[in-house]
Amino acid sequence: MIVVPVKEGENIERAIKKFKRKFDKTGVIKELRRRQQFNKPCEVKREKMMHAIYVQQMHAHDDM
Repeated sequence: MIVVPVKEGENIERAIKKFKRKFDKTGVIKELRRRQQFNKPCEVKREKMMHAIYVQQMHAHDDM
């Protein structure tokens, strides 16, 4: 549960902004979207490997 303490006299828009920021950091929406569709384990593994290759190439390109 997300708790946002609101000080006396604090603007409600600022409190809403704090709540949204905390909610985004929890990753609830991202997890929900990920669970809406089933991905085979081999697809997940392939995706991770492709991402690792991409990151490795980016680091190699930066070193040049």
